[in-house]
Order: sequence, then structure tokens, then C-alpha cells
Amino acid sequence: MDPNNASKMTGAEMAQYIDHTLLKPEANRAALDKLCEEAILHGFKAACVNSGWVGYVAEMLKGTNIAVCSVIGFPLGAMCSPAKAFEARQAVEDGAQELDMVLNIGAMKSGDLKAVEEDIQAVRLEANSPVVLKVIIETCLLTNDEKAKACEIAQNAGADFVKTSTGFSTGGATIEDVILMRKAVGSRMGVKASGGIKDFETAAAMISAGATRIGAGAGVAIVSGALNPS
Repeated sequence: MDPNNASKMTGAEMAQYIDHTLLKPEANRAALDKLCEEAILHGFKAACVNSGWVGYVAEMLKGTNIAVCSVIGFPLGAMCSPAKAFEARQAVEDGAQELDMVLNIGAMKSGDLKAVEEDIQAVRLEANSPVVLKVIIETCLLTNDEKAKACEIAQNAGADFVKTSTGFSTGGATIEDVILMRKAVGSRMGVKASGGIKDFETAAAMISAGATRIGAGAGVAIVSGALNPS
């Protein structure tokens, strides 16, 4: 899979970039069942859910190669670090192999960079490798300088990915932000584009810009838009 030729990916190749996501508060068991069935059918990289559903989804995906991903401190990132750390620990115990945490946006906007880094470190300590840690920086709320600094902090704190957005704020992923984030972290971290990605062309453009993972509730529509599904 050549990221430079993302527009020529097959649906199956694209599926390996996608975290198939369901984070709506009203999502019920039937909706989670459908999410898991779709993840298995299309071979998505991960299924991403709220932490309260991790155990249920882990059981559904047992025996597959699909990772279970839990959001942490979602969607505001404004809870205390011990609460995030506890949620992370519980999610891992319940079967999560990947965690998408929201950084402390208010601390970032206040210039309290030490608090931002310690917040990420608190989660990292409860979720050591091989658990994959992604930090959602919520790009729509940050200046370009803050975005670059947030990426640097996440890298220093031991995260594996930086992620654009929760999808619950005022904006989602943009090509410009993916390029900025990739430049900020170089080749040493993953970049996850998430928020508002609903079709194959947009997902492919994000990958060409430097994204190594796509977060989307529209995973089925995305892979179905490939010229060659297999």
C-alpha cells in the first residue's frame, strides 16, 4: 500500500487504514453488533467505541485481527488526569489494544505545557506498549503554533499517534492540519485523521497528505467507494 498512490488503493487496502467508529451516546447493543459485523466483513484495522462498551466489543471481536480501540477523556479532555488514567487502565483490562485520548485543551490554550504533557504521561503509564496511544489534539480549537506544539508534547510524552479531532467539536480533519501534524512529528509517529471523513476520495487525500490512520463512522461507505473493492 503506497500512500502516494492512495487514490488507487483497493477497498481492502483502504480498510487497513480505518478505525471503524461508533461514539454516539445513544448507541445501543444492536448498533455495536452492527459495527463489529461490519468491521469483520470489511477487515477494518480497528473498532473504536466508548470505554463502557470495550468489554462487549472485545468479546464480539475475539479471534479476529481487528483491534479494539477505546476513547479516553472523550470528547472534552477536561477531566482530571487521574480520571483519564483510571479510564485507560480499565479499558485495557476490558480488552482495549488502542486508546484515543483527548488532551487537556484548556491547559494547552493556557500555555500550561507541563500540565498537558503530564496528562498524557498519566495515561501512558497505565497503558504501556504494546497498547497504542493516540492523542486527540482537537485541531479546530488550536492555532497552528499550538497544533505543532501539541504534537511535540504528545511525542515527548510517549504517544504513538497524534489525531486531528473528536468529531464532536466545531470542525474535523483537514488536509492542511494533516500536513502540519505530519511535519511536526516527522516519520516517528502515526497521524490519525478523524472528523467528517465520509468518502473514499477524502480518505485517500488524507493518506496522501500524511495520515496513517483514518477514524470514521462511514467506514463502509469509504471502502465501498474504491474502484476495486478487493
